[in-house]
Amino acid sequence: MCYLILMETAAASDPFVASLPVFAKFESVADIDNYRPLPDGWALATADIVGSTKAIETGRYKTVNMAGASVISALLNALGRQDLPFVFGGDGALVAFPGSAMEPTRKALAAVQRWVADELDLTLRAAIVPIKDIRAQGLDVRVARFQASDAIFYTMFAGGGGSWAEAEMKAGRYRIDPAPAGARPDLTGLSCRWNPIGTRHGEIVSIIATPGSSRDLRGFQFLASDIIAIASRQERDGHPVPVNGPSYSLLPAGLDIEARATAPVGRRWLSKLWIVFLMALTAVADRYGWTVGGFDPKIYKRDVASNSDFRKFDDGLKMTIDVDADVLQRIENRLKQAEEAGICNYGLHRQKSALMTCLVASPLHRDHVHFIDGAAGGYAMAAADLKAKLPVG
Repeated sequence: MCYLILMETAAASDPFVASLPVFAKFESVADIDNYRPLPDGWALATADIVGSTKAIETGRYKTVNMAGASVISALLNALGRQDLPFVFGGDGALVAFPGSAMEPTRKALAAVQRWVADELDLTLRAAIVPIKDIRAQGLDVRVARFQASDAIFYTMFAGGGGSWAEAEMKAGRYRIDPAPAGARPDLTGLSCRWNPIGTRHGEIVSIIATPGSSRDLRGFQFLASDIIAIASRQERDGHPVPVNGPSYSLLPAGLDIEARATAPVGRRWLSKLWIVFLMALTAVADRYGWTVGGFDPKIYKRDVASNSDFRKFDDGLKMTIDVDADVLQRIENRLKQAEEAGICNYGLHRQKSALMTCLVASPLHRDHVHFIDGAAGGYAMAAADLKAKLPVG
C-alpha cells in the first residue's frame, strides 16, 4: 500500500502547515530540500485493509477504496481540522496529527474500524506511531506542499518514516483495537458518486517506485524526474480525469456504500432518496447550464479534475495515469533499468479504468478532494507486484 499525502485548503489553520514550502511544478517532489520535518510532538495514524488483494480479486474495488478513504474522513471530522497531512493509499490511509489530539484520534480510529467491519464486511487494522519513535530509528517524516490547483495543496512526504510506521502496524505494534459494536464514526462528506473513468489513451496504469538497495537517493531523484517527464509526453501529464470532469449516473454504483456511511439503519432509504434527488438536480442544471443556489455543475466538474490526486510522493513516487503504449513502454524501460541498478524497487498494475472517491465538505466550496485509484486494484495490486519482487526476509 502507498502512503502519505495531505490535502488542505489554501488558508491552512495550523502554523506549521502554513509555513511549509510550496512548489508548483510536480518535478520538484523528489528534491529533499523542499521538505521540512514534522514537529517532534506529532504522531502518525495509519490504517489499511487486511486481505485487500483478495477483496479486490473478487471485484470489491470500490468498497476497498471507500474503506481507505473513510479513515481520512473520520479523523478530519473528529478533530474538526481540514488542514492536517493525510494520504489515500487505495486500501488504507495515513494522517499526521499533533499529540494534543491523541485521544480523539484514537477514538475515531477505533470507531472507523468497527464501521468497516459491520457495514463493509472488511477488516481494518490501525495504529498510532509517535514521531519520536520514528526518529529513534534514524528515520524521519518530512513534508512539503504541492499546489495542485488554485484551491488545493497536497502535502508530499519523505524521510522513510511513513513506510516504517506502516510496517510496524502490519507487525502488530502500536495497535488500536476496534470500538465496541454499534460505534459509528462521523463520515460526513465521504462520497463516491462518479462513474468509473475509462482510459482515453490505452491503459490506466498505477505505479509505485521506492528507493532501492543501493540507497542512491540522488539517483532516485533523477529517476522520479525522468518518469514524470516521460508521463508529460501524454496529454495533461497522463491525468486520467477528463478536463471537464468525469461522468455520473442518477443511480451511482456507490449509492449503498455512501448511505451506509452517512445514515444509520432505518434511515438509509432517506439518504438514498436524497442522493438520487441531488444527482437528478445536478443533471438538469448541467444539461441546461443552470446555477442552483450558487452551485454551478460545470465549474464543479472542472474543479473535480484539477483537485484530483492522480500523482504523489510519499517515501516514493506514486502515480495513476492514463497513457498510450509508447509512453508506458518508455516508463517501464526506465523503471527496469533503475531496478537492475539497485536505484529503485517498483510495482505496476494495468487496468482499463480509474475510480474516484471523494471528500466534499460542501459542494459550494472549491476545496473538495478527489482520490484516484485504478479500478481493478490500482495501488494495492502495484504494491503486491513490488513486494513479490523483493527478497524474502
